[in-house]
Amino acid sequence: MANIRCVKQGMVGLVTGGASGLGRATVERLVQSGASAVIVDLPSSDGQAVAASLGNRCAFAPADVTSEAEVRSAVSLAKEKFGKLDLAVNCAGIAVAVKTYNFKKDLPHSLEDFQRVINVNIAGSFNVIRLAAGEMGKNEPDADGHRGCIINTASVAAFDGQVGQAAYSASKGGIVGMTLPIARDLAPVGIRVITIAPGLFSTPLLAGLPEKVRSFLARQVPFPSRLGDPAEFAHLVTCLVENPMINGEVIRLDGAIRMQP
Repeated sequence: MANIRCVKQGMVGLVTGGASGLGRATVERLVQSGASAVIVDLPSSDGQAVAASLGNRCAFAPADVTSEAEVRSAVSLAKEKFGKLDLAVNCAGIAVAVKTYNFKKDLPHSLEDFQRVINVNIAGSFNVIRLAAGEMGKNEPDADGHRGCIINTASVAAFDGQVGQAAYSASKGGIVGMTLPIARDLAPVGIRVITIAPGLFSTPLLAGLPEKVRSFLARQVPFPSRLGDPAEFAHLVTCLVENPMINGEVIRLDGAIRMQP
């Protein structure tokens, strides 16, 4: 009998960027499925209010993902409040849209901006991975030897980076590139590592764009010809948690879009 895992009562997940967008949808789905969730997001986010709205199986840990102390504290909160940590989902991330060199203004891309995107998106994700893995390694393995699951968020920009996306694409390419080696590192203790590369989703980032621009973007998606719903991202997260054979893989969730330059 295949060892299909279910997102169930008693499972504990930690979700970065959990106060909005893809992260929030993931937290909501986990709690609705009977799991408990810790929202990890900036102190300035809506994390506290979101956690309160979801009841006693959800807690908020204010943290910057690039801070070792703050992420350690978030992992500790999961352990103290819910008894363990089974799942970590990295949704926190930032973006800038700047060309490598602006020849009209004779201005190079800010090195500081480039480094900030790399630091938050790659080092921030890795910080959460390494600290969450340490806690998951203490779990009792199931019959398959499974102790935990880590899911990262890259982007189709890792493969089809557009004009102005040098920093963002580099950061998401880094997440794609570290998926397999980390899966190999953690395989002996039974912790899986998977990355989702979403296409165009209706998140607060896109919600700020004019309706005309959003409908143009939606038409670029072959099928379904619309922006993705964050609930569809959350659904994939739970599917990945439940299927123990998926490991070390990057999955595009994008309606078959291939971004134009």
